[in-house]
Amino acid sequence: MKDSFLLDPSLVYLNHGSFGACPRPVFEAYQRRQRELERQPVEFLALERGFPARLDEARRALAAYVGAEPENLAFTPNATTGLNAVARSLALDRGDEVLLGDAEYGGMERLWEFVTRRSGATVTRRPFAELEPGPRTRVVFCSHIEWSTGRVNDLVPLVARTRETGALLVVDGAHAPGQLDLDLESLGADVYAGNCHKWMLSPKGAAFLYARPEVQDLIEPAVISWDWLDDASFPERHRWQGTRDPSAYLAVPAAIAFQAEHDWPTVRARCHELLSSLELPFEPLTDDYVQMRGFRVDHPDPPDLKRRLYDEHRIEVPVFETTSGWVMRVSVQAYNDEADLAALRRAVAS
Repeated sequence: MKDSFLLDPSLVYLNHGSFGACPRPVFEAYQRRQRELERQPVEFLALERGFPARLDEARRALAAYVGAEPENLAFTPNATTGLNAVARSLALDRGDEVLLGDAEYGGMERLWEFVTRRSGATVTRRPFAELEPGPRTRVVFCSHIEWSTGRVNDLVPLVARTRETGALLVVDGAHAPGQLDLDLESLGADVYAGNCHKWMLSPKGAAFLYARPEVQDLIEPAVISWDWLDDASFPERHRWQGTRDPSAYLAVPAAIAFQAEHDWPTVRARCHELLSSLELPFEPLTDDYVQMRGFRVDHPDPPDLKRRLYDEHRIEVPVFETTSGWVMRVSVQAYNDEADLAALRRAVAS
């Protein structure tokens, strides 16, 4: 399936987890929307014309894909923007606790540090299995799929624990849509943000924010503009973000259709089996993964290893430092094959 993607054929691309990659038919659908926008910008964007209907159509397709009611889902440019809207809307006080998993994305750790520093609340970090909200816990924040390890966390028990204590459960699902079959309504997390431009294969700049009806009024949009009205619905309040190109949102149905046309459950299973066959001289960090897995790097100079893999072998794979040490994260997508993993094995051993 390599020819279906626009990636540089000279690269061994094992870094889908960072920014994704868009198939040709989906990118073409995206560009058609962009050309429509440039041909008649007012007709395309004006709220009193066809823009809301076009956006609603794409949002309904996305809602069906992730198992959400459409009125509980809003488009955002990326999961980070949606989670910023949530965190910066909360009225935290001195003495309140924000409970974080210990393997959260660095950008999100900084977000909660920023929010708690301004409010006087405290941040507590614990392993996912030890996320037990206490009497002062206002928010529990964790990843569905951890960005560094690829581990899939079982959220169901945590949903029950937070519901019992009244803590707000906010889930970073950046890597989950496309890797996991989601049913957000059944899952029951209070808030869930996910990217479409990673494993769902949409163009860059498409993501979503889901919120249960009971907590939607807690969340102010990241941008306050024309759609902010007292009687506006949750997706309407988050709809107009100033003048921006919404073509990535409108191409999400094309990404969903591409997966359906190519029997994506089978593709996903093949990718998992391919990644399972990868043997490196590094310790794997999890056995609960789908298409992305982290390995603890035992190497005298990890940054040099990353540089050499790219400069000398044209292998794009991230090597980064975490609180648990240096990690190599290998992502496998439909365009990868055994030859790609063999190239990585040879390069690491050289």
